[in-house]
This record gives sequence, C-alpha cells and structure tokens, in this order.
Amino acid sequence: MRLEFRSVVLRLIVAQMCLHATMSGVRMAAPLLALKLGYSAMSVGVLLALFALAQVFLALPVGRLTDKHGSRLPIFVAVAASSLSVLAAGLWPVFEVLCVTAVLSGSASGTVMIAVQRHAGRLSHDQGDIRQIFSWMAIAPTLANFVGPFFTGLLIDAVDFGPTFMLLSLVPPVSAWAVYRLQDRRAQHEGEVASGTPKGSSFELLRNQPLRRLLLINWMLSSCWDVHAFMVPLLGHELGLSASAIGTILGAFALAATAIRLTMPWVARHVREMQAVAIAMVMTGVFFVIYPFSSGAWMMGVLSTLLGMSLGSVQPMIMSTLHHVTPRERQGEALGLRIMTIYASSVIMPLAFGSLGALVGATAVFWTVGAVVGLGSRLARRLS
Repeated sequence: MRLEFRSVVLRLIVAQMCLHATMSGVRMAAPLLALKLGYSAMSVGVLLALFALAQVFLALPVGRLTDKHGSRLPIFVAVAASSLSVLAAGLWPVFEVLCVTAVLSGSASGTVMIAVQRHAGRLSHDQGDIRQIFSWMAIAPTLANFVGPFFTGLLIDAVDFGPTFMLLSLVPPVSAWAVYRLQDRRAQHEGEVASGTPKGSSFELLRNQPLRRLLLINWMLSSCWDVHAFMVPLLGHELGLSASAIGTILGAFALAATAIRLTMPWVARHVREMQAVAIAMVMTGVFFVIYPFSSGAWMMGVLSTLLGMSLGSVQPMIMSTLHHVTPRERQGEALGLRIMTIYASSVIMPLAFGSLGALVGATAVFWTVGAVVGLGSRLARRLS
C-alpha cells in the first residue's frame, strides 16, 4: 500500500473501530442491565435482535445516501445518533430506552461500516492497492469486538451501568474527528455528475451477474459465522462441556479471525481474490463436516481456530471484488445490499438452524452447512 494512503486508511480504521466498539460494548451491557432490572430471557432476546434488525431496512438507504452525498455526512449523523442514544441510556437506564439505544447504536455502526468501506474503495484504482486497503480495514471490527466488551465489563464492575453508558457516549465523537479532514468521496467523475443520483431501484443491481454471485458467496460465508456461534454451544452441551469451555472455544474462533486478518495485507499481494475465497470455502466446508466428530473441548478448540482463520480471511477479498464488479457510482448501494444480507442472516439463520437442530440434531446442521459452503466454492472459481 502506497504511503499516501496509509494515513487515510488509519483514520478510516479509527472511525469504524470507535462506532463498532461502542455498539459491541452496549450490546454486552444492555442485556446485563435488563436482566438486573428483572426482565425475562425473551425480552433480552428481543433487545439483542434490535441491534441487527434495523440495518436490514436501513442498509440500502444508507448506501444510496453515501453515493449521493459522500461518506462524511452519514458518519456525522451516525456519530450523533450513537452518542446521544448511549448517553440517554446512562441518564435513563430503563428497558424502553435500552431498546432505542440498541436500534440507534446498531444502525450507527452499520452506517459507518458502509461509509468507510465505500470511501476506502475509492482511494485507489489499482486492484492490488485496494486488496491491501481492505485487508487493513478488516482488522477494525474484529479488534472492536474485543475492545468494546472488555473495557465495558471493566467499567461496569468499577462504576456501575449508568456511568459506563455515559463514558461510552464519549467514544463515537472520535470517529467524527478522524474523518473531519478527509477529502469527501462524493460523485466526482463525469458519469456520476451527469447522473446526479443512481437511477432506478437498488435491486436492479442484482441484474449484474458477478455482483449477484458475490453476494450469494458473502451470504454463505456470513451464515457460517452465525451457525458456528449458535451451534457450538449446542454441540458442546451434547458433549457435556462446561460453559467456560464453550466460551473458550468461541473465543479461539474470534482470536483466530483477528490474527489471520493481520496477515492479509501480505497475502493480498500474492493471491487473487476469488482464488483465496474458493480455497477458504472448501476448507470451511471440510471443517464443518468434521466438527460433529469432535470428542472433546480440545478438538473443538482446534477446529474453531481453523474455522476462524478460514472465515476471517475472506472479507478483504470479497470487498475488493465487490468494488471491481460494481459500477463506481453505485458502490454505496452495493455495500448496502451486502450489509443487508449479513444482518438479515444474523436475524434469520439462528432461528432457522435452531429449528432444524431441534428436529435432527447439531450434526445434521453442521453437515448441511458444510456441504452448501463447500459446493458454493464453484461460484468463487467462476468469478476468479
């Protein structure tokens, strides 16, 4: 990655990390506070769903907004929504306010993700630079998913919930500072200026066959994240593992995904995007098929680590390809479609595979997902 891009990429990483860390911290603290207030597990489930549900409906409008007005305006709006809603939870720590905070902080995190990814994709026309840029950008959410809950937990133990939310509300403005001096990447090319705003429905983008295939690949892989997080506790319960052992297995997955993304800037210089994605899909399919044969925590931990590495490696390659196959003036919309499918998967897939698991057991679910993602590697090879 050339020197002139590094400062900009660092600012984009900071912007995304601050909003995402705030959301992930609130996502841990809000359910704990709801339980402390005496609400049921079902109420807590509804509260958690609100973090993802709003983005199913907001991702496409946000994508169109970034195409029309550039990246800074959506980020500033997201910062205000996140900071004020989290502050409100600190001032009025009641369930109804927590629900509003979940919607707004979740929406803010998704909005910033779309805005910074669109901005990052326009930093260079060189495909090699783009691959490396998105390799570095992919580190932001994984680090934020660790930093946010970790420090939020420390704050709750030290100062209780109200002051913790108030302190968290100070983090999003750092994102606004990070992007304040960036050159905004609004419509600058003749084709974009002439059209003003993208024409027609966002779903017309799905007529673009490479983009349609890429979104399908992205959905398969994001579903694997959801299924792993949902089914590992079930499989662990069937094996009689303790809660701490199951938590350690899931933690190994997250750490592996973070670690592999630290190596992706180097990998991106030597491997073609869809070639890497196809290999990762085959590996993921194999690991899912093997998973039910685990005889204990150690084997599950090894497989969880390997899955974290294979699934964690694909996002930079998918993002680079998405910017390559999408018309430049509609890249925000394409990113919105991608985010919409991810969040919809996070809402629907646990319910679907939870029902399937109750009927036929965790083994059948792992095998089904493994077969689907393994065979789906053919789509990646066609795009390479």
